[in-house]
Amino acid sequence: MMDERLPPDPDEGGRAQLDGASEGAPASVDGQVESLRAEVEKRTREATEAQDRYLRLLAEFDNYRKRVTREREDQRRQAQTDLLLEILPALDNFDRALQAPPASGADAGLRAGVELIHRDFLAALERLGVRSFAAVGQPFDPQRHEAVSRQERTDVPDHTVVAEMLRGYQHQDRILRPARVVVAVAPDPDSDLDAG
Repeated sequence: MMDERLPPDPDEGGRAQLDGASEGAPASVDGQVESLRAEVEKRTREATEAQDRYLRLLAEFDNYRKRVTREREDQRRQAQTDLLLEILPALDNFDRALQAPPASGADAGLRAGVELIHRDFLAALERLGVRSFAAVGQPFDPQRHEAVSRQERTDVPDHTVVAEMLRGYQHQDRILRPARVVVAVAPDPDSDLDAG
């Protein structure tokens, strides 16, 4: 008769645990390997997705930076254009003053001073990239010229600029203000019939 209060034989309990572990070990290890593989695949997918998100954000930020730089440059250029367009009428007045014949008894020093200021004004505008362009004798170009009048002429080719009413200017490679011009046109052949 065995006493039920006695502890089990340590050799028997240990063997039972080892026998159970050795029988279930391959299934348990295979399960753990599969579980670890699944975890690695999941983490790899997450890392790839995170890298893709990072690269997209980096590209979006680069595009944003370029757009902001371009917008700032456009705003600066527009502000400069607006300022130059406000200044050109003063330059036109200088041109008119210098084209007028000097009045009798006019101070020659005053005219010399106006010429000097005009020259300095033109030099300052040239440093900013503003230059006038020739119109007289050129073929009419709607990008560079604004026709304010036309004259029937036979001594020059049709659609040739024959007079400049207001000088045109360009700022670097863009037309700042087109020249206001008079354009030659060929005489109307019907007008000869009416006269005869």
